Amino acid sequence: MKLPAQQVAVLEAASADDPRRIEDLAADTEYPPETVAGAAFELEDAGLVAVTEETTDEVELTDEGREYAAEGLPEVRLYEAALEQGADEDAVQMGRVIGASGLEGPQVDIALSNYARKGYGSIDSGELTADPDADPDSDPEAAALTSLADGESVADSDVLGQLERRDLAVVRERTARSVQLTEAGVTELMAGVEASEQVGELTPEMLASGEWRDADFAEYNVEADAAEYQGGKVHVLRQAAERVKEVLVGMGFQEMEGPHVDADFYINDCLFMPQDHPARNHWDRFALSNPEKIGDLPADLVERVERAHREGVGDDGDGYHSPWDEDFARALALRGHTTSLTARYLSGMADEEVEAPARYFSVEKAYRNDTLDATHLLEFFQIEGWVLADDLSVRDLMGTFREFYGEFGIHDLQFKPTYNPYTEPSFELFGRHPETGELIEIGNSGIFRPEMLEPLDVEGDVMAWGLALERLLMLMTGFEDIRDVHGTLCDLDFLRDAEVVY
Repeated sequence: MKLPAQQVAVLEAASADDPRRIEDLAADTEYPPETVAGAAFELEDAGLVAVTEETTDEVELTDEGREYAAEGLPEVRLYEAALEQGADEDAVQMGRVIGASGLEGPQVDIALSNYARKGYGSIDSGELTADPDADPDSDPEAAALTSLADGESVADSDVLGQLERRDLAVVRERTARSVQLTEAGVTELMAGVEASEQVGELTPEMLASGEWRDADFAEYNVEADAAEYQGGKVHVLRQAAERVKEVLVGMGFQEMEGPHVDADFYINDCLFMPQDHPARNHWDRFALSNPEKIGDLPADLVERVERAHREGVGDDGDGYHSPWDEDFARALALRGHTTSLTARYLSGMADEEVEAPARYFSVEKAYRNDTLDATHLLEFFQIEGWVLADDLSVRDLMGTFREFYGEFGIHDLQFKPTYNPYTEPSFELFGRHPETGELIEIGNSGIFRPEMLEPLDVEGDVMAWGLALERLLMLMTGFEDIRDVHGTLCDLDFLRDAEVVY
């Protein structure tokens, strides 16, 4: 019997008594494992060997995982620094603790994201506390990193899954194949097996010489294992953002554009937000240090906005009777909401002529120094929108929401009155989560107050809203934690598989 040389080598190296692994056969035959596997499958098809498979999980630490195994998890280092700074007795400024921890760059965000989640303490309004009863030595993720670094196994699949989501470990499914001679294989070996010369590649020289006509070409095994390929795709949030744009354009809206960094004047003052409002302190915003302030502001607009703050507008207006400083208004910061774009467009500062009736929107990022949890991050996408027309009412606003969310199959909306400095009446929107059945807040809205519109020289009514793109996506796909789609803890399997269906 004649067989290709690699098949003869595998047949002679295999045993009829015990299965032999592909790797062992490769070492004996001096062929690559993939060549041995291909030969084994060919021999199996001929009935000369039996190939068995066993699937196991192999866990390997990433570079980041090895670093944390040696130096400690960022959240543990943050907790240890917090204890050193006395945060177990009184709240300590977060920046002071971060500086003492030695954490830098992305590690700071990672530590803050996991600190409260693991019960090490709390983070609120820029201050950090430490729970004196927390025990870093019992942290299952830290213990798992140590075990894996020492070459030991970890049985807890939940902990392994968390390490994998944090990109600290890679879990690979490995298929181990073994080969054993069949009775037919033993018979053929005893009868004698010869190696034939087979050609595995057609070359230009063979074509030119005509040698290919008499060559014995090896067959291709199209069922042989190939490397798994993870193709790139558009991020599910970007898919949702594009769909939102399509819906709003279809409803007659135009898209706004504007700076991510802006003066407090456009972010807050034009919105009739008092300068002593708690949301405008340095703990709740990301201020710039270079440059620290905007160069120029339109003097006439500044005068009208300041007057509205100090005196109000109209016969019944009273203003805030609180300090107002143009220098404070010129401070630059990352926008805490995209309503700064609305202020620019309505005031004519966006190089766009806006006349009633008008409809505008944006789907852009906003930045807030929030406490990190399942529904809050330091940055998020806001669906900003407004309509300028005469005689608008809350019914118009509610009807707009029902039409918009209906395009995504979301019909169970609820509304709750609330307070905003720049809208009256105002209300929050809630939608029901498809998995938990809980009502979650998905946006805020209202009718702009005269104290905002009159200084901007706007004639007519303006109804406006700020909706959360991530929470819309929650209602559409059923994920429960915003960190599954944002940041270093995102769920890669979810991002690969999720689709925006509408």
